[in-house]
Amino acid sequence: MDALLVGADRLGNIPDVLDRYGIRIASHVSGRDTSHQRRSASLPSGIGMVILFTDFLGHNVMQRFREAATREGVMFVCCRRSTCALQQALGKRFDERCQQCPAHAKGACRKTH
Repeated sequence: MDALLVGADRLGNIPDVLDRYGIRIASHVSGRDTSHQRRSASLPSGIGMVILFTDFLGHNVMQRFREAATREGVMFVCCRRSTCALQQALGKRFDERCQQCPAHAKGACRKTH
């Protein structure tokens, strides 16, 4: 799955955590540019998830990207920029999706979604 990361200037160990979940960073936006606060453009094509690092984002930037993800039906995760917080947020999100999959009901789910 390709993800758009919003917030933070440096990602540190975040790419390693995402790789464990099968998530590839398609794009990273720091959120500092004032144009990110105002425009309501669509997300880049092929994005399956938006990850918002809340401790590095202003309210307007976060609202803009959350609305874009909701409008386009893309899953989004909000957390602090820490590997622990990201793992916890992704774990919750993927467990929610797992409960809805047909294979989970049959006991054949391998949590690859």
